[in-house]
Amino acid sequence: MPYKADPRLAEHFLAQGLEMAEQVDAQLQQVAPTSPNLALYRDMLLTVLRMAQDDHNRWNAKITLQTLRELDHAFRTLERFRPRRKVTVFGSARTVPDHALYLQARELGSALAAADLMVITGAGGGIMAAAHEGAGPAHSLGFNIALPFEQHANATLAGSEQLLPFHFFFIRKLFFVKEADALVLCPGGFGTLDEALEVLTLVQTGKSPLVPILLLDEPGGTYWEGLEAFIRNELEAKRYILPTDLRLIRRVTDPQSAVEEIERFYANYHSSRWLNRLFILRLRHGLNAVALAGLGEHFGDLLTSGTFEQHDLANSPTPDEPELSHLVRLSFHFTGRAYGRLRELVDFVNHPEHWA
Repeated sequence: MPYKADPRLAEHFLAQGLEMAEQVDAQLQQVAPTSPNLALYRDMLLTVLRMAQDDHNRWNAKITLQTLRELDHAFRTLERFRPRRKVTVFGSARTVPDHALYLQARELGSALAAADLMVITGAGGGIMAAAHEGAGPAHSLGFNIALPFEQHANATLAGSEQLLPFHFFFIRKLFFVKEADALVLCPGGFGTLDEALEVLTLVQTGKSPLVPILLLDEPGGTYWEGLEAFIRNELEAKRYILPTDLRLIRRVTDPQSAVEEIERFYANYHSSRWLNRLFILRLRHGLNAVALAGLGEHFGDLLTSGTFEQHDLANSPTPDEPELSHLVRLSFHFTGRAYGRLRELVDFVNHPEHWA
């Protein structure tokens, strides 16, 4: 559904006898007359004009400007990689090259590249450097952070056009998740744990699309096993989270298993979207009659009303991007909760015996 312009922004200026909204509309018609996003750009510009009119604080203006510039630069740079699936890898920057975890992360990068997946990291040392070493420059993206002290990108991406510098941590974190079709977390410090819990929170609450979240440790390692035990004993047992929330993660002990988990997740499932109150899974293959009939029995708890409906774009009541027109749609009125159960639904549709 196209974005509807916020009438309150125009009313703000009209109430003062100013014709800002009309002037903005005229400028946009000259710059991008055929854009489907005109209403979005209109509200952006009117919001900036309202900030300028209020003119409360220079620091607020500088934050807004820096944010817009960083977003614009990242959007432009990443546009050419849009068709490719990407995997964000987190882990300690302090892991030394002869450590077993470093070697494992390098093998992970190589396995991801062999599966034609790009590897995103913070472009630093340790696990980040290892993953990029394995993937090689053509399959690597680095989201580096500008710090007051000297900060170097790893050797794979230093000086590369595929290295994006960020001033704000929060924008860099946005792109770590926004660009990721999967996330692999290796052992690390506070930063790694922060990323792990933030990603889980975003997916658990539906603020980020459902993607594979893989916790990789060396065979016999206790890092993620210990964290998962704490979550079960303290969070799940005391009902701070749903029992199904832990199904959002998978623990693996070798890089190839991580790649296989990612490939299995996208075996049939392609992507998802909300359209008003309707939740839509895009699938490469339709479900057969038996599987479709069984959805209500196995996953009825995900519905607020109605049932699961399957259709191709020609018979679909929901518009979509032209490049996705070949995909089958599975639509339903989702509760918006229990994303661990939604992950189980994705596993169900990915099983070949359920395909038509």
